[in-house]
Amino acid sequence: MSLRSPILRNLLALTAFAVLAHLAAAQSQATYDPATEAKVKGTVAELKLDPPTGGKPVAYLVIKSGESKTQIFLCPKSFLDEMGATFSPGDDVQITGSKVSQNGVELILAREVDKSGDTLTLRFKDGKPAW
Repeated sequence: MSLRSPILRNLLALTAFAVLAHLAAAQSQATYDPATEAKVKGTVAELKLDPPTGGKPVAYLVIKSGESKTQIFLCPKSFLDEMGATFSPGDDVQITGSKVSQNGVELILAREVDKSGDTLTLRFKDGKPAW
């Protein structure tokens, strides 16, 4: 089979695309850093799912404290469902998590979420996911 073969060219192109996509995804995912751990308090502005429909969505909270808004990465939506956790606008929460930058956006990777005296543990103290 020569390089002029359309099948081989397409296979090579698909392989290159897969490798580049994997490298891009690996670089864009922020990792939990206990050294940047902080606590933030606020009121839930919204619960966002990415992607909003279909696929395997992950859950984010947008919390508001005064005039500032902070985006909080929680976990896969399926884990929230398994834990029976719900968040609604107006809920007061305290987040313990790692401040990171992902794709140029500042956010917090949540380790724990305290809501109304209940604590939802999303990550272990070393930052490894509980899901």
